[in-house]
Amino acid sequence: MTANTHGLAKNRDFLRSVFHSMLRARILENKLSSLYKAGKIVGGVYLGRGQEAVSATLGTALIQGKDFFAPLIRDQAGRTAFGEPLIDCTRTYLGSSLGPMRGRDGNIHRGRPEMGMPAMISHLGAQVPVVAGMLFARRLRGDLEGRVGATCIGDGASSTGAFHEGLNLAAVEKLPLVLVIGNNQFAYSTPNSRQFVCEDLVDKAKGYGVGGFSVDGTDLLACATVITEAIRRAREGGGPQLVVARLLRLSGHGEHDDGSYVPDEVRKSHYGRDCIEVAMRQLVEGGHATVDEIFAWQDEFAEEVQRAVAQAQQEAVPDPYQENWTALATKFPLSVSPSAQPVYP
Repeated sequence: MTANTHGLAKNRDFLRSVFHSMLRARILENKLSSLYKAGKIVGGVYLGRGQEAVSATLGTALIQGKDFFAPLIRDQAGRTAFGEPLIDCTRTYLGSSLGPMRGRDGNIHRGRPEMGMPAMISHLGAQVPVVAGMLFARRLRGDLEGRVGATCIGDGASSTGAFHEGLNLAAVEKLPLVLVIGNNQFAYSTPNSRQFVCEDLVDKAKGYGVGGFSVDGTDLLACATVITEAIRRAREGGGPQLVVARLLRLSGHGEHDDGSYVPDEVRKSHYGRDCIEVAMRQLVEGGHATVDEIFAWQDEFAEEVQRAVAQAQQEAVPDPYQENWTALATKFPLSVSPSAQPVYP
């Protein structure tokens, strides 16, 4: 489906805001990569290099305090755009007891449920039924109108049962779900040719009876046009919207993986472009930013990242002799009335 250009797609402030989140996320994740290689991070590090335009556009177009956003492992740009402070990320990766997970859970599983950002369960489609359930619960409460729930998955997750069940529920109930598939060409090391046989993953939208969009995920302006239109349609009662972004993961599956299984011709293809470089050219050529401004942003964000890392490194890690080992669990005892509202740390 070809989307009509939504106003935000050409809005200078919107595009600059999206790019800020893209650039912040890239600088932050470059630092996380260095920390991992230096042995400062325990567990995996999964980066969103090459997917920032898609993720940041989605996070920026959603409404903080109203919408729901369930980010995936490569959605640091979307997290940043949706309001997650950099210190939440650095604290979680470095094990600070002051982080959102209090140093008790894997670094990619952090969340802030009270701000509409549930903690990630799995990258294999598990967030789709979670967001569908959150939207359905709002409907039962009579508080769904004008809200949107969004989540992202990779091409591999589109073959999982959770993807099918979650999207099918959202379609039957006509919930305002925006589901973005980042088709990065490889489900870990499995190429598309061994993953699905439909010509384009957007064809799956027809089977579920939902809106379907296909977009060049390396192109900021295209993402701004298509993703904002999908959100608009969902918000205005059009039911679920499936957006398939064609791009390439510009790193391995994780920092432990060199991605050597990706053929050179794929790396050099159109979808192997760096969306940050593409966005920089688009902003300058469109008169939305100057080269000097972009260099100034780079310096500013690098300083922000360094401060966040330094602060997290100075903070205490969990003490097993002092902890009660709850993170996002309710603080109420089991005997409390089920009508009581949970309080999150």
